[in-house]
Amino acid sequence: MEPDESINVIGGPLVICGTDPVTGFFRDGYCNTCDADQGSHTVCAVMTAEFLAFSKYVGNDLSTPRPEFGFTGLTPGDAWCLCAGRFLQAADEGCAPLVHLEATHKRALDVVALDILRDHAVSSS
Repeated sequence: MEPDESINVIGGPLVICGTDPVTGFFRDGYCNTCDADQGSHTVCAVMTAEFLAFSKYVGNDLSTPRPEFGFTGLTPGDAWCLCAGRFLQAADEGCAPLVHLEATHKRALDVVALDILRDHAVSSS
């Protein structure tokens, strides 16, 4: 599995999303992707309590530790490579987390419009 080119949604080099816990489809801290990434784990999101509750409600519990998978569980403030579709769903429901544009892979744009990502950006990029 070779990752796609590491370019972010604003056209620059993809920067690291998070390493505590280590995130990404490749578990390298980056929101890189490839054709095997069916969920498009491309949006670098900063977790909020509201989003974590929403995600759990819709069937993806990101906050409960799963030691059998080496997953400590996410808490508000953690950065995580989120599936683009889940981000869009949360945005539509009014509970999207914040987004690091520089760490969000350009393939997220296949699912989420740049304007929506910018509306939730942690920086003014």
